[in-house]
Amino acid sequence: MNTSFYHLIDFYSFYDMFYKIFESLGFSNSASWMSYLAAGGSLSFLAINLLVLSTAFYTWFERRTIARFQVRRGPNRNGPFGLGQPFADVIKLIMKEDTVPTEADKPVFTIAPIALLAPTLLIITVIPIDDSSFLATLNIGILFIVGITSVNSIAIFMAGWGSRNKYAILGSMRGAAMLISYEIPMALGITSVLLISGSLAMTEIVAKQDIWFIVVMPMGFFVFMAAATAEMSRTPFDQIEAESELGSGYNTEFSGIKFAILFLAEFMAPIVTSAVVTTLFLGGSQGFDFLPGQIWFILKMFVVIFILLWIRSTWPRLRIDQIMGFAWKILMELGFINIFLIAIEVAVLMDPVTGLLTPQDMLIMAGINWVFTIITLLVLANFLGKRNYDRPDPVPSPLANMQPKGEK
Repeated sequence: MNTSFYHLIDFYSFYDMFYKIFESLGFSNSASWMSYLAAGGSLSFLAINLLVLSTAFYTWFERRTIARFQVRRGPNRNGPFGLGQPFADVIKLIMKEDTVPTEADKPVFTIAPIALLAPTLLIITVIPIDDSSFLATLNIGILFIVGITSVNSIAIFMAGWGSRNKYAILGSMRGAAMLISYEIPMALGITSVLLISGSLAMTEIVAKQDIWFIVVMPMGFFVFMAAATAEMSRTPFDQIEAESELGSGYNTEFSGIKFAILFLAEFMAPIVTSAVVTTLFLGGSQGFDFLPGQIWFILKMFVVIFILLWIRSTWPRLRIDQIMGFAWKILMELGFINIFLIAIEVAVLMDPVTGLLTPQDMLIMAGINWVFTIITLLVLANFLGKRNYDRPDPVPSPLANMQPKGEK
């Protein structure tokens, strides 16, 4: 782990600052716990507002990037290069009437957007942007993330059920089924990380990445990324909001600020997911010493976000049966295969005395896993994919009266 020369967000710096302030005000006996609460609250306020502001600009970046992929301009009217578009959207949504259907379950209808946004904000508390840039150090950090993201399926079902709209209910049921299905492969992808790191703490997972885990176990990375993309309801897994079939999905009846909160959670998800991927597979804040660890972390996040945008811009939407089949018939099996492979490698290569894997051991694992991953994907593509790519020539029906003249 490299130590940054400049801490952009440092809990201990906040703590020391507030400790000196409370001590100078005469609260020497209570300065410790008061400084702890003040530092945590200030850092939480800063992190949440930075995340919300980053999400606003991410909406602009996504629309401009997708426009370039699709040979369009994207937002370009409000401000230079359209940078004022996120603020125009926020003002428009705030000024819109907050309508509630007459038959809606009003408490559930009101709580649903908050229940969808809260887990996304809570995940940030355990992401170690740097050695000391975090809000909470949990020894079960990754387990906390898996547990808190499970609330999303409940929140989506609440949004559809509370609306008392049949299309919203259908969309929420479809979304809940998909999210629950993909939680299993995502957990399997995380399990392979835990086998190598030997810890549930996010800081320990980063510290154990002498070689990035994306290099050591590419199949685990593929399983986790595919499942995480489905959990975000991003293309090609965005059947929760298949506009041609279900209106707008679970959020059909929402408007005004409630609609804004729902889409804030949706657009915030890629940012948070990229932070989790960076921590689990890309070495977190590890990098060369000429840049602070936080900068390396943000650069890696940007790469992951761009890849997600690339996929969204170019891949077609899958049918719901294809989405569910991919989770149960392919991803889950790949997850189990990856776990067994990593477990065997760890049992053979790990030092029984220290319980550690050396960089040389990880390179051996990387060589084995890359060969196995390529062979597995080729087998899946050739034997489980469509075997007949040539369409048969159409045969006209005798009842269609399409025979050439003179033929009977």
